[in-house]
Amino acid sequence: MKLTRRQLLVGAAAGGGLLVAFSLLPRDYDNPIVPGPGEYAFDAWLKIAQDGVVTVAVPQLEMGQGVTTLLPQIVAMELGADWRQVAVEPAPVSGAYANLPLAARWAPLWRPAITDLADEPDDYFLKSWAEGERFSVTADGLSQAAYELPCRRAAASARALLAMAAAARWGVSWEECEVAGGFVRHGDNRLTFGELVAEAAALDPPDPAPLRPVPPRDPAMPLPTPVRTAAEAEDEEPDGPVTAFPRLDLPSKVDGTFTFAGDVRLPDMVFAAIRHGPRDQAELVGFDAQRAARVDGLVGIVRGKRWLAAAATNWWAAEQALTAMAPRFAAERMVRSDRIEAALDEGVRRGEGVLVGETGDGNTGYAPDIAHRYSLAAAVHATLETATVTARLEDGRLELWMATQAPEMARRAAARAIGLSLADVVLYPMPAGGSFDRRLEHDQAIEAALIARELEKPVQLVWSRAEEQLALQPRPPALGLVSAQLTADGRIAAMRTRVATPPAAQEFGRRLFANMTGWAAIDAVAGEADPLALEGYLGVYGIEHQALYHVPVELPLPSGRMRGNAHGLTCFLRESFVDEVAAKGGHEPLGFRVAMLGHDPRLVACLQRAAGLAAWDGGARGTGQGIACHVMRLGEGEDAPGGRIAVVATASVGEGGLKISKLAAALDIGRVVNRDLARQQVEGGLLFGLGLAVGSATGYDEGRPTLARLSDLQIPALADCPEISVAFIASDEPSFAADELAVAAVGPAIANALYSAAGMRIRHMPFGLALAPPPPLNPVLSVPGASPSPAPSGAADATSPDSPQPEVSL
Repeated sequence: MKLTRRQLLVGAAAGGGLLVAFSLLPRDYDNPIVPGPGEYAFDAWLKIAQDGVVTVAVPQLEMGQGVTTLLPQIVAMELGADWRQVAVEPAPVSGAYANLPLAARWAPLWRPAITDLADEPDDYFLKSWAEGERFSVTADGLSQAAYELPCRRAAASARALLAMAAAARWGVSWEECEVAGGFVRHGDNRLTFGELVAEAAALDPPDPAPLRPVPPRDPAMPLPTPVRTAAEAEDEEPDGPVTAFPRLDLPSKVDGTFTFAGDVRLPDMVFAAIRHGPRDQAELVGFDAQRAARVDGLVGIVRGKRWLAAAATNWWAAEQALTAMAPRFAAERMVRSDRIEAALDEGVRRGEGVLVGETGDGNTGYAPDIAHRYSLAAAVHATLETATVTARLEDGRLELWMATQAPEMARRAAARAIGLSLADVVLYPMPAGGSFDRRLEHDQAIEAALIARELEKPVQLVWSRAEEQLALQPRPPALGLVSAQLTADGRIAAMRTRVATPPAAQEFGRRLFANMTGWAAIDAVAGEADPLALEGYLGVYGIEHQALYHVPVELPLPSGRMRGNAHGLTCFLRESFVDEVAAKGGHEPLGFRVAMLGHDPRLVACLQRAAGLAAWDGGARGTGQGIACHVMRLGEGEDAPGGRIAVVATASVGEGGLKISKLAAALDIGRVVNRDLARQQVEGGLLFGLGLAVGSATGYDEGRPTLARLSDLQIPALADCPEISVAFIASDEPSFAADELAVAAVGPAIANALYSAAGMRIRHMPFGLALAPPPPLNPVLSVPGASPSPAPSGAADATSPDSPQPEVSL
């Protein structure tokens, strides 16, 4: 049969179908997916049509990571479907799709006072909250962890029903039937899914339906043979390759027909542009509306408290109208880089540190022999697609078309903004042209709803690149002080670390769950330690005595989530410092790390494999090679499931500047369901981490980012991309997503490679945008727990301006 693009991307038309096997849902819900004519819905996850098409509902945002292939593949393998007849549609917001692992991970953000009651995915309180709140947020690489088992259960139930329907026709036991390739078989008998689905829908499924072995594989499934290099073939498990399933979104992305939020078109729709005030607390105080009257196509002007929007028959006319009106803002708590730097410096030197992690006795008899400072600038997401949302308000009903990682929170924020009940707001999830956690925020939904209400027309709001840069919440800047006490042979006996950085996850939690403004969230969490601020720092090496302190710093810059999150900070601090200790003691960097990993042979295997891929030559001066490794875990303790990575970077410095010629990465991410997707995620993560290492950051001056264009951010272009080699270590451990893991270790590996290549120690990221050079370091300052001393006279105040701020003209 021929599949249309509409069927492939958004499923069949609504109405005329039947829902069956709904008993697997955790609570009583309205039907979350609507069967079309000739379709039958099996639980909340899949529909089977009489023409044999299997449509899978995906409750996660597709933003390039391939979730609209991964979850349908899991269903197809468990069901025994023909991949060529599998389609996908975005799932509506529903408690049936609660992301329990993420809810547990983010428990400190949504219930900070009672996190112990809701810190495991199977906790009753957590389940009740996540289902009731329709918490289907896409983040932290937890899509497979959250939805693999529900998808498999629904598919197993449908498979059993199809087998029962066929068995009834043939007069045999349904357990004797085989389901594969879109057919049910018994001996010479064979029937398609489409021929059986109507009869299957009238039956009751077994409880529970039997699952296939993990991973469910079907050699008879008619799939194209994947093309693999010799290195990839060598890397596969002994029992053969994981089946390659082509991405469902690939054809339409290649030919340009894939529909993003900016492609939505509605009758009588107008296009809106917007101007925001400088960060952080700005108010619109004036603009010249008369000057906009000269712009052809102008439809209307909407004034918000802190922004000004213009709508026109095309977006460029709206943008020109805003430029002509020259909106003016009065701002408080103006963001400037010098204030950020001063606050971080003051925090790391004298701030009250909160002990957030410790091994052994990290606070007794400690005398540091080596200490260094490391800094990270505020990093921006640099998505290809800027914030875009289409809103239509008619007859008291608001419809939103937008890409969002947190759809229910976006709905609620828009409903509150214009005084509607939540039931009167419908959100149609659209894929994102990259996100990297940028689409966890939903300011644009509020603005679009307000503009649509005032204009009484459907409106598509598109932020310009400059507005995207201005209004985003960057990964927070940080300044860390790492020190160690060494043994006689130069190894680490004890290590202490102080990191000054805002409680960014707590700020984000207040914005997402409490609908606070950026500055209100900053005020609400001022002085609080953040349990997610320094994730991944401890628990990698077997260092007996360690102490980790978070110094929460209040900055006038709202900050938030980004791909890799705190791991991009903690891995850079730890792996850069470990390399410096190895060099000080004359130790080879790889062997120095392996000697501290007797408790983790899986990470040792990653290091050795990455070294083999890169032809590691010891990292000696002149080789241009640097190494780093990292571990991410879902939970506390060394036994918690997680993933491991080791990266070797090869770099050189010449007349053309810094050049990264090769990245070699080896990962242990447990059971790999789709090798091609995993490899794509790793390669994308490595390049994203490369971008963070050499660019993707900005300073701030008078409340505005100093870099407002993509071309200013020094993001690697195609010509800058190095050779990339990726290997997966065969493992029977639970699956772990690779997209976040791959980001963390790139920066320190490159920094260590630069030391090998040119003798330069890089202690700041990105390498071309450092914080102000620190004063000479006194190792005594690396002893956390001491009472903070008063700030020196004349120290900059990072939380309030030195004088009232003037009106700012755009």
